[in-house]
Amino acid sequence: MSVALTGSGYALAVETEANYSSGDDYVVEFLGYTFSFNAEDFEQRVIAAAVKLELIPSNDLDEDETADLVELVERAALAEPRGPLGRYLVRHWDEVALVNGESLLDWLKRLVFRGAWLDHHVKNGKLEVGWDDETAEFSYRDPNGGRALLELLPTPSWHELQYRP
Repeated sequence: MSVALTGSGYALAVETEANYSSGDDYVVEFLGYTFSFNAEDFEQRVIAAAVKLELIPSNDLDEDETADLVELVERAALAEPRGPLGRYLVRHWDEVALVNGESLLDWLKRLVFRGAWLDHHVKNGKLEVGWDDETAEFSYRDPNGGRALLELLPTPSWHELQYRP
């Protein structure tokens, strides 16, 4: 399976190095990187992205809702929705697909990539992770005191169109 990511939205230093891999069920290519994921890792990252974008209120999805969300990110479409989340997305796609000119599908894919990229750099000692109480977000810094390797851009919100089971 393959997921191709296009677009921008990241300020990061692109380096030649080993790519992130947790398995080979899904492959994501973006900015010269190739990340491969096992199914569970990919599912968790897709759900986390949907929560971050406020498309869903929490990560408490059933199997069918998870499958619908993963299929949307993997294939850029839902052929046959399995659960209520999938039916909601198909029924409201014209409103949900773009919010303030931002593509839901593009942002879901961006956040999956961003999470894996950050994890990969933390694991390799290129970033240190901390918690910012003020923003209630993780923060990342260069462990050697240099300039940060990544500046996270703000994410749009789908809160007004949030799926509410």
